[in-house]
Amino acid sequence: MDLNNKLQEVSKLFRIEHKYVDYETIQVGNVNKTYKVNFIRADGSPKSYLIQNVNTYAFRNPEGLMDNIDKVTEYIRKKKPGQTALHFHHTAERSTYVQDGENFWRLTNYVPSVTYNVVNDLDIVHNAGAAFGDFQRCLSDFNSNELIETIPDFHNTRQRYEQFCTAISEDKAGRVAEVQEEIDFLLAVKEQACKMTDMQLTGKLPLRVTHNDTKINNVLFSPDTNKPLVIIDLDTVMPGLLGHDFGDAIRFAANYEEEDSKNLENVGLNLEVFRAFTEGFLSETLEFMTKEEIETLPLSCFVLAVELATRFLADYLNGDLYFNIRYPEHNLDRTKCQVALAKDMLTKMNDMEKIICDYCSGFGK
Repeated sequence: MDLNNKLQEVSKLFRIEHKYVDYETIQVGNVNKTYKVNFIRADGSPKSYLIQNVNTYAFRNPEGLMDNIDKVTEYIRKKKPGQTALHFHHTAERSTYVQDGENFWRLTNYVPSVTYNVVNDLDIVHNAGAAFGDFQRCLSDFNSNELIETIPDFHNTRQRYEQFCTAISEDKAGRVAEVQEEIDFLLAVKEQACKMTDMQLTGKLPLRVTHNDTKINNVLFSPDTNKPLVIIDLDTVMPGLLGHDFGDAIRFAANYEEEDSKNLENVGLNLEVFRAFTEGFLSETLEFMTKEEIETLPLSCFVLAVELATRFLADYLNGDLYFNIRYPEHNLDRTKCQVALAKDMLTKMNDMEKIICDYCSGFGK
């Protein structure tokens, strides 16, 4: 069965009865396959949905993943009645997913919007920070024990390093010799990168409900006002550290280059973008954050850049099994970019600390 027929079949299982027109492949995203599926309603007006084929290699418990998403999206919708929100459609059996052999399908509403990978408008950056902060605030009283770990040890940096070292020792794709410089750097900063994981394990940092993939292109903005509409890509919503959400957002949004850029001489932390996002984020989260959470925000940016570098490089050494790639060296380019960013973050750690300290002092923190 070709993809057109398959998408029509999946749509009918989710009780979409409009006339099918066509589909468009959405290129954003490294893990799942996403399609915008277009229909014509009975009155002649257009209507679109998003259908995703979930990567069950990356997500070994997709049923639990969808249970997490259903709980979190419904919780947020109840707190924000009448506002734009994600809604995952159900089958006649009230399931939020359809399994078809190795395929795992889901369908959600399509929100007309714009997204950004690299942003120069500091107002948009501030709005993105506030959007992710608002997401955290809405879920600050949600019981994280109700959620499973969709990817066990997702931000357990020590576990990520173990996987990285295994990839080095096994050298399945025969690539270790060409990446020794990147390997040496990542091993040299291991203890610093693992500090937040160690703090959580000893009770110094609390677990919260976190998004765990806070790239700015996971915020949908209004094309007219650039105000945030909704946060998407909730596959990794689970218990985690608030700093992981903050750090991942910064390492993505505040880099002068995109996360797979080959222009390494331009890679670095834009402190103005850091300031704008931080002030937006803290405007929604500062009132419930602990002292230790605030203090580790600058470190979290470095931690996430390094952790992601170990993941990209491990995948490259394993033969590119996890992340979608567009060319053979894609994961290697991603690795080099994150390493360059992490190095620049080390030189700007004091600057980041001052920006956070200055903002917090205005609120007596």
